Order: sequence, then structure tokens, then C-alpha cells
Amino acid sequence: MPDFRAFCTPATAEPVEITLSPDESHHLVTVNRAQVDDTVVAFDGRGTEWICRLASDRKNAAVLQVRFKQKITPLPYEITLGQALPKGQFMDAIIRKATELGAARIVPLESERTQVHLEGDRSDKKIEKWQHAALEAAKQCGNAFVPALLPLQSAGAFIEGAKGYDLKLIASLQPGAKSLKTVLANFQATQNRAPKKVLWLVGPEGDFTPAEMSQAKSAGFEPITLGPLVLRCETAAAYALSVLSYELQNSV
Repeated sequence: MPDFRAFCTPATAEPVEITLSPDESHHLVTVNRAQVDDTVVAFDGRGTEWICRLASDRKNAAVLQVRFKQKITPLPYEITLGQALPKGQFMDAIIRKATELGAARIVPLESERTQVHLEGDRSDKKIEKWQHAALEAAKQCGNAFVPALLPLQSAGAFIEGAKGYDLKLIASLQPGAKSLKTVLANFQATQNRAPKKVLWLVGPEGDFTPAEMSQAKSAGFEPITLGPLVLRCETAAAYALSVLSYELQNSV
């Protein structure tokens, strides 16, 4: 059985004991049924882990006794997912899959065809819910790095302001879209190295509009085909991140 995992934000960098929050305590003790003396890996979501012994199984304030600390090496590349909001609960699933696939950050976007519009408190509550989904996915898959979840913003503004990336990609159903392998090979040939920071844009149901696609091309995005079939947006996001992660892992 794998070790239990719990998220924490210790007050010091070298804690001797860690008292978990009520939510994390409940999840560890009540939901996962951890018992005193069980090994628990506490992590801060930024690459630090503390290997601990469960010293107290209080359901609202579990105490971990630290055995040793370790730093996890981050991936040699960073992938940012810019995801136009889908309908229903699909964004939760996308965030979970993005976390499992090692995305460094996720940017929720409102595009012209987005059918879900969030404002004010509703946006804040959604962001909080998505952050919780990312954290739960990180605990489940053993990822020591929880992806940063940026505030909701318009797709147009994000496209125009996207700077500092080696490659900017946009999933496209339009004719003329290139394969990911071709674009990565071209980058390798011209830069003599693999890209380190890559941005993927994935549209909502119905994809980005022609105007948004044109704007993205003008801003330096490469239209990338995800194959001959039309994928649901949540499938497209997982597919895009999977193939990109695979190619980058094998080019390092």
C-alpha cells in the first residue's frame, strides 16, 4: 500500500512536528483511515516533502512527527495549460488530469464560445474549488508540485499578453495545422535545444472562433492538430498534455 499523503504549510522550513489543518486531518484520519505510527508524506505543493510518522490521529488536528525532509527535483520543462471553460463539471476533470500530467500552471479562459460565465464571488468560489481538485489530484498521484491556478481571464487578453514562452501552441481543427512532432523538431533544429517553457491553448466546445485563431497566429502561436477525430474539450486537454509531456521527456 502506498504511503499516505497530506498537504501542509509548516511555519518553519525545518519542522519537528506538523499539525495538519482540520480538512487535511479529516481526510487523512477519517477518509483514508490512517492510524498512529503509519508513515505519512507531508508536502507543501512546491517540491518539499517531509517523511513523517502519524503521532496523533485527532480528526481535526492530526500531528505528524517528522523523520526527514527531502526536496523533489522539478521536471526539466514547464507546461502551462490555457483552457477555455467547458460546460458542466468538465473543468474539474481537466484540472485533475493536468495535475497528474505535471502541468506547472493552469489558466482558465473565457473565449467567444464559452457558455459558462463567472463573475465576482462565483468566480472566486470556482477557483477555490479547482484549487482543491488540483490538490486532491496531487495527493492521489504523488505529485510534489501543485500547479498554480491563475485567475479567470479573457482568451483574447491572455493571447495578447502571453510572453516568456519558448513555444506557444494552440489546438486546432483548421486545415494546415501541424503535428506536434514537426513543430518540436523545427524548434530543436533552429534552437539546438528542446523547449523549456511551453504554452498549450485548448478551446471550449466548438473550439476557438476563426477570429481567436487568427489572433493567436498573429501572437506567435503554432496551430497543432490533435489527429483526424474531433475530441471533446476535456479529452483534447488530456491528449495535448500527454503527447507534449511525452515528447519533452524524450528530448531532454
